[in-house]
Amino acid sequence: MGQRVLRNRRTLYERDSELAAVDEALAELTGLGADRAAPGDRPLGALLAFAGRAGIGKTTLLAEVRRRAAAQGCTVLSARGGDQEQRVAFHVARQLLQPRLAGAPEAELRASLGSWYDIVGPALGLCAPTEGAPPDQQGLRDGLDWVLTHLAVRQAPMVLVLDDAHWADPESLGWLAAFAPRAEQLPLLVVVAYRPDELPEHADAFRGLPGRAGGRPHGLEPLSSDAVAGLVRESLGDHADDAFCHECWAVTAGNPFEAVELTAKVHDRGLDPTEAGAPLLRDLAAAVKGSGLLARLERLGPSAVRFAWACAVLGTEIHPALAAAVAGLGHEEAADAADALRGARVLTGAETLEFVHPLIATAVYRAIPPATRVALHGQAAWCVTDDGQGATAAARHLLETHPEGDTWVVRQLRAAAGETLRAGAPDTARAYLARALREPPPAKERAAVLHELGSASLLTEPATTVNHLRAALQEPIAEPALRHHIVYRLSQVLAHSDRLAEASETLAREIHVTGDARVRLRMLSEQFMWDAFRADEPDHPSRSRRLTRLADRLRGRDLTERYVIGLRTWDAVQRGEPADVALHHAERALAGGLGWAEADRGFEVPVLVALAFMYADRPDRTEELFAAGIADFERQGWRGAHLSFAYTLLGYVRYRRGRLAEAEEHVRSGLRLAERVGPGTPAHWYAVGILIQTLLARGRTDEATRLAEDHAFREPFPAAVVFPDAQTVYGELLLARGLTKDAAAELSAAGRRLEPRGIRNPSWCPWQLHLARAEAHDAPERALTTALAALTRARRFGAPSVIGQALRTAAEVSTGEARLAYLRESVAHLERSPAAYELACALVSLGTELRDAGLLRRGLDTAVQCEADALAVQARAELTAAMEQTEGATP
Repeated sequence: MGQRVLRNRRTLYERDSELAAVDEALAELTGLGADRAAPGDRPLGALLAFAGRAGIGKTTLLAEVRRRAAAQGCTVLSARGGDQEQRVAFHVARQLLQPRLAGAPEAELRASLGSWYDIVGPALGLCAPTEGAPPDQQGLRDGLDWVLTHLAVRQAPMVLVLDDAHWADPESLGWLAAFAPRAEQLPLLVVVAYRPDELPEHADAFRGLPGRAGGRPHGLEPLSSDAVAGLVRESLGDHADDAFCHECWAVTAGNPFEAVELTAKVHDRGLDPTEAGAPLLRDLAAAVKGSGLLARLERLGPSAVRFAWACAVLGTEIHPALAAAVAGLGHEEAADAADALRGARVLTGAETLEFVHPLIATAVYRAIPPATRVALHGQAAWCVTDDGQGATAAARHLLETHPEGDTWVVRQLRAAAGETLRAGAPDTARAYLARALREPPPAKERAAVLHELGSASLLTEPATTVNHLRAALQEPIAEPALRHHIVYRLSQVLAHSDRLAEASETLAREIHVTGDARVRLRMLSEQFMWDAFRADEPDHPSRSRRLTRLADRLRGRDLTERYVIGLRTWDAVQRGEPADVALHHAERALAGGLGWAEADRGFEVPVLVALAFMYADRPDRTEELFAAGIADFERQGWRGAHLSFAYTLLGYVRYRRGRLAEAEEHVRSGLRLAERVGPGTPAHWYAVGILIQTLLARGRTDEATRLAEDHAFREPFPAAVVFPDAQTVYGELLLARGLTKDAAAELSAAGRRLEPRGIRNPSWCPWQLHLARAEAHDAPERALTTALAALTRARRFGAPSVIGQALRTAAEVSTGEARLAYLRESVAHLERSPAAYELACALVSLGTELRDAGLLRRGLDTAVQCEADALAVQARAELTAAMEQTEGATP
């Protein structure tokens, strides 16, 4: 290590601006003290990025950053990407965080990490992955964010240094790139260095950092002739003449690494640094890199070459004994080889070895003959396994070997994939399994490998998952349970890919050939569920009758039976059966437990059961179930689509209760999560639709219109049924904009789609109520007929909120005494419901009709409580007019 310390403490020539930026950032980071809470303070932390080609001095600069940070009392987290470790998931994250957490007793670690222990612990190598579904990508990133934020606050001021970011593993790099901009809000300085031409797309955030980098990274330039002269004289003495120094600059093109190595060669050869020795520099410079470096390595002898090759295969943080085992050298022979390589400035370190520079490591690795390289990776896989490092450590080496039908290789890759997937790195797990499939596995294991491969691709490549799972079903499968799991998984991914008909058909085929009654019931429940979400279901009434007969026979003895009963609950809601019937089945479904994060199950049925209470005017019960469900998701580390649905639908509950500001806040949180999952997903449709409804209720029609345009909320609408119905929401938006004919066309189309399926509950989908308003201008008689039909359906369901809403709509399209009668009854029903916004609308309408200041005041107060701004403005105007009329009538 002595040589490396000497090099790192050389004068940093022509890096004054970079060091000034570092010093400025450190000064602010460490000078918080008494001014921390002062108003208008600049951010606590900062972001710095340094970009440049290989050998330009990035590593030396970052070493100086670490030295200065430590000298000023900062906690320093440091990591370095490695060319050979890019396929090791969380390699960089572990370098950064593990030293600060490892070694503590498990109880202390659990107390420190809290609910994040089981989520981030496996990724950071702090504990073994738990059984069950892994955390999703966003959940894991949120967990890592929490850990780093917690450390930064607890051990402030903190400096995080990442060298060779272009070689960081994708999981770590994606996390850090997303987290880095937040450093400015923490007592944390993030410093990264990378080669710009090799930085992956998922780390593009580092190319345009805010803060001290001035919107872009600091580009490191080659040294000038004067700077190289200073470097040469610092190493060789002041007697090095100008001609010699200029030639050093010319042959190295100002590359700091090559200049330092060249001066070392000059010193080793005893070359006089004068004009007379200058002609020899070009040959010496060639020995620093490329073929010259390799020739120099060969002169050290075959043992040294073999040892260097083994080190290059192992990558960074190389243990000498392990390198000796990979190279096939005895202890003494390996020690001699390591000494020779240190002397030749190829390796540095003692207990742990590393290459003096990544350029040398890359050159050595690429110089290994291909067949030998493959063999060394195979040997490395065996050695790290024997060393107790486990299947995951071996897997990255096995990726570089040739398929030979070796069952040990398949076993190691499958084990590594399982660990990696449960730790939250599905892309890496997929690479391991794809390699296992090429080995190939024994015929009896092939279906299992395909199933595992499909499961690893589930969230990232659904189309690929479908292909793998269908291929698995074509293989001979000895274990019926494996076949059943493949079918469940295949139907899930088809459904989540908006291919609901295929999901249903897949289950239908398997139901006919499955002999186990309990398995058949499970498959039937899954088929019922996907059919319930199909907008194009060919025979909804028939399915509804079959579901009713089945659910009425079941007692809820296990989760499958409770799922069937839960689906019966939702069918009752959609068809508009009396609310008491739906709630009876909902309580039956919940009686034995209905968790939202059950292993190998979707969360759809528990959500549907919870929503049944909302539509039946029991939103408190819905919110209670949602709180438990969200806790389930967060414990599991599911913070992508799952949590988006939960927050969005919780916002929907608040919307229906008339708590509009809270609704907007929750739905916007859900939308942000949905946007991270991706546009066009069901989670995205839900969030945008509910947010449009909420904005319309608050009177912000223009904003709702822009939202719809920005998110392409229009035809074609999703094939799956979403809540609220997207086409109905779009019709409601058109109506709010005064486009009554267009609104009537959309709402009529929604009715033609839902009516044949028996979906007739205006509490779930009020398309008729909005259609009546749209028809009122051009066809008032038809509008009244439409409104009264909806009112009949609302009375059948029996929830006061929907009856009151339907009555208010009937009033809007009626005249005279009928109008007043409908409004009075509407207020009476809504006063017994949790629908505060609907009550405010009815009170304002009735107060306006009667010029009743008391009703208008109640309407205004309720609208203000709901934060229905436009309705409040209308109520104030009507109240003023009513009061003026009253005063004018007073003698």
